Amino acid sequence: MDFRIFSLGSNDGLAEKIAGKLGVPLGKIKCKVFSDGEQYVQFLENLRGKHVYLLQSTPPPAENWVRLFLAIDAARGASASEITAVVPYFGYARQDRKSRPREPISARVFAGIVETLGTNRFLTMDLHNDAIGGYFRNAIVDNLLARRVFIPHLRKFFGKAIDTDDLVVVSPDVGGVVRAQSYAKRLMKEAELAIIHKEREMPNKVTRMKLIGNVKDKIALIVDDMADTSGTLATAAKLLTENGAREVYACATHGLLSGEASSIIDNSSIKKLFITDTISTDRPLSQKIEVVSVGEVFGEAIQRIEDGESLSELFETD
Repeated sequence: MDFRIFSLGSNDGLAEKIAGKLGVPLGKIKCKVFSDGEQYVQFLENLRGKHVYLLQSTPPPAENWVRLFLAIDAARGASASEITAVVPYFGYARQDRKSRPREPISARVFAGIVETLGTNRFLTMDLHNDAIGGYFRNAIVDNLLARRVFIPHLRKFFGKAIDTDDLVVVSPDVGGVVRAQSYAKRLMKEAELAIIHKEREMPNKVTRMKLIGNVKDKIALIVDDMADTSGTLATAAKLLTENGAREVYACATHGLLSGEASSIIDNSSIKKLFITDTISTDRPLSQKIEVVSVGEVFGEAIQRIEDGESLSELFETD
């Protein structure tokens, strides 16, 4: 089947890696912003009868979601036979439930819009909550896992600590235990895990933290799905150091790194933060940050979709 991959501008670097993995050029498209902030999209090639992959990660979320919506509508109007939205980072995923009266469930709103416009498939990575996939009623949702690239990289980096049982994986909160456990059992013989219990009074502001588990004289690896302001990450690293951790590292799929995040990481006890390129890394980053690309994973997923093969192998990491 003839297919085309288009980058909508939020993460051209990742789009080029995906296209390189597949051995195809990126499709030709014109995206611009009018003086009043309105988005404009025009495909510069014939889409009739083709499978179209539209790559758009969402930070900043408002503008990039809108551009994706316009591109989906344009592709449908141009008679594309199948449209796949490739959204490596799903903005608004943290607003996945109603916690107070008169609040929207924002993640559900965006899922509904994507479907209503005619998207057939939604390809993403490490959703903040797996249940978000259930907000899509008709589109097929494939939620890829960053551990596919992280695990081999971390095994190599922490080889000595793994051999001597000196590594301990840390979940930064109770909600991340399943994710942290999935890393621990693939990295270590004993799958040793520590958990940080944190209490928040408002978003992005933690008031109290407590460590459950032993990290004394260990190399601690915090595993999370995203690094946003990184204040919580820095505080967690401080707590681990105070509890005797020899060294503290962290890995997070989505490197949002908002505001002063890079300087916060620089001034923290974290020795290195591993992130992926689900969000564009074409910006100033802390010297402590190391980027592990997920371009090959997305490229392989698209190839398997085109070949009619199962994607389940991509969810397993030996």
